[in-house]
Order: sequence, then C-alpha cells, then structure tokens
Amino acid sequence: MLKVKAKERLQKVGKYAGTYRYVMLPELYSSLSQEKVIREAALRSGVSEGIMHACWDAAGEVIKAWACEGHSIPMPGLGTMRFSLSANTVSDVNDVKASLIRTRRIIFTPATELKDELRNTSINITCYDREGNIVKQVTSSDPGTVEDNNANQNENENQGGNQNGNQNQNENQNQGSLASPVISGQTPFEETTEVTITGPDGAEIRYTTDGSTPTSESTLYSEAVTLSDTATVKAIAIKDGQTSEVASKLFTKGNGDPIED
Repeated sequence: MLKVKAKERLQKVGKYAGTYRYVMLPELYSSLSQEKVIREAALRSGVSEGIMHACWDAAGEVIKAWACEGHSIPMPGLGTMRFSLSANTVSDVNDVKASLIRTRRIIFTPATELKDELRNTSINITCYDREGNIVKQVTSSDPGTVEDNNANQNENENQGGNQNGNQNQNENQNQGSLASPVISGQTPFEETTEVTITGPDGAEIRYTTDGSTPTSESTLYSEAVTLSDTATVKAIAIKDGQTSEVASKLFTKGNGDPIED
C-alpha cells in the first residue's frame, strides 16, 4: 500500500495564489542505504552478503560504463536506463558544437511489470488541515495512471540527440512545429527548490504550477520560480502564432536524496 498525505497549504504562486488547497505528497519518503538493499537481496537469494556486494559493485560499473557509451541498459526486473540530452538547435552545420547541449540526463523507463504493480497498488490518503490535524482518511484500490519520467515532455529530444534511434522520428514529427520548453530543478527537495524553464530562441514561455494546462493567458516566465511545496509545473512556448506541446514536471517536497536535472 502506498501512503500519501494531503496537507492543506497556502498557495503562493499560480492561479490559486492566496488560497488554501490540499496538496498530496508521499507520506513515507525515505532513502534506503545501499547496505540495507544488499543485505535484503542476499537474504532473499540465499547468496552471501559479501558475494552480493561484489556483484552489486560489478554490475554498477558495467551499467555506468555502457550507459555513458549510449547503450540502453536493462535493469533486472525494473526497466531500462539510457543516456539522453537536450540541446539548442542551429540552422548552419558549422555552428554545431558541444556548447549547444544544455543538459545531459539519464532516462529510466520502467518495465511493464513494474508499472502494472505500481498502478494496481492501493493508496491510503491521510488528510491534514492547516493546523496539522488529521481530518479524513481515504483508502482506494482504483487502478491509476503511471507516468514515465520525462514522458510529458516528449523527452524534449526534438531539441537534441537520442542514442537509441528516435531522433529522426521526433524531428519528422516536429518538423515545422515549435519545440517544447525544458523544465529543470531539484526534486525531491527539502525546503525550497528553484525551477528554471528554457525554450526556443525568441519564444515566450507561459507556465502554471498547479497542474493545470497553461494557455497564452497563463503566467509569463521571466525568472526562476521558487517552490516551497509539492507542485506540478507545466509550460508551453509561444512564437509567431505557434504553440508548443505542454512540458510537465513534478517537484516533490520530501526528505529523500535530491536529484538534480
């Protein structure tokens, strides 16, 4: 069962700024140590902890090396991991250079079995009012949607390279269209996080922080946005009468190890 908490919090940005709304985030968000995972794996497999540790280290080195060479690496029972990037585009081949690359990232694609298990896991929601009092508890076994990381951004690879052969497909699909913005920032975070949004040259960026779909009337992006609560940031680029696809990223407030985009 997944434990979720819904806290009544004052919204400081977006269309609901100045009002209290219930924000949901993981109730139990913890970072397990490597030693604990190895110990449990050794116990379940019947292999000694020392051998399991050696196998863990060896697999990690192989995965790291192959991922940095551009391979899509299978993660046992979990999915695949691969290298990707986002970059600015240029019209002249002579202007192509490494400095065009804005970010390098690792893309994890969960296996169907993992997504199905997560989708069908029941959820227990504990609701807290603005004073911290428990006011309601909800348990649901309804299947839910499982989102691949970077899925809503179409991985923004219409702006950059792709090591597994999808670049040409994305370029054909997006030819003559406006590229989606790239949303970056630390998640999960403890107190606050700075969110930056970049887009095609000359385009204006409109965004929301409440999960709603942005329009030409949404907040105009001009500087980094500070989040102090869990929020879904969505953004679009607008230029010369064209509007891009929506880019989306969830920023979670919690106590886990932060991941920097």
